[in-house]
Amino acid sequence: MAGRVAGTRGLDGSIDSYLDHLATERGLAKRSVEAYGRDLAAFARALVARRVRSPTAIGAEDVRAHLAALADRGLSPRSQARALAAVRSYLKWVAREHRLATDAAADVRIRRPPGRLPHALGHADVARLVTVTVPGGRRPQRDRALLELLYASGLRVSEAVALEVHNVNLEAGYATVLGKGGKERVVPIGQHAREAIIEYLGGERPRLLRGRASALVFVRAGGRPLSRQTVWKLVRARARAAAVACGVSPHTLRHTFATHLLGGGADLRVVQALLGHADIGTTQIYTHVAPERLRAVHRRHHPRA
Repeated sequence: MAGRVAGTRGLDGSIDSYLDHLATERGLAKRSVEAYGRDLAAFARALVARRVRSPTAIGAEDVRAHLAALADRGLSPRSQARALAAVRSYLKWVAREHRLATDAAADVRIRRPPGRLPHALGHADVARLVTVTVPGGRRPQRDRALLELLYASGLRVSEAVALEVHNVNLEAGYATVLGKGGKERVVPIGQHAREAIIEYLGGERPRLLRGRASALVFVRAGGRPLSRQTVWKLVRARARAAAVACGVSPHTLRHTFATHLLGGGADLRVVQALLGHADIGTTQIYTHVAPERLRAVHRRHHPRA
């Protein structure tokens, strides 16, 4: 059978080209491209075992066999769905590049896992988290400014640690951040975050820099950048000190930002823009965590409520 022999050079070259396409033409972040690469490398190994060499020789039965093998290995439905999404995206690209009539994964389906509702903190929990004094905490000004900003602006932790001083307008109360796919957006800072950042910039930050220069707002000793892991650890430490329920992460503050905005009456499209979501469907999950607000709107506006 043509194209179904041992070897991966054709597949590897095709997958490498596709990953380049994701990085250069679609502008995906490095971590996203790496995730696609891992899923497609597993798919390529499965194809080799089935003696498929050419990307144009891949059939729907190959995709289904790969998914069945993942399920047999105990992969969760969510992980299977992610793997299928990577394979489907790649094969759609293959079909376009090789001008095929259709792609092999077009009709392949798996049962979608139930969506997980985001966990949001209450107003009192947020207040304790950002103001608590952590025993042994070495950078209270920096850490409070960072958490105030995460909650006030709904930033991803990667956006916060990459934020540069020249992109923060404290007088006007907004920041310009670089989000996924290299897309810029403007987010409000808010009074509490603004005051905390001013205090940090005039206090701990110069001491952390030790005479060195850094474009970043949030730094470690010597002006080194903060890592995502460092932010995760400091959030957990503050959560323990504030007696906030376990499982709090930097992303919890982003979820809380969106939930509190919608609960206060913000328009879903506005929240989408503030979060930097390309698809409003991603933002709509937050409508499930503010049912009281939905009921209040219904009572106020429906003639028979």
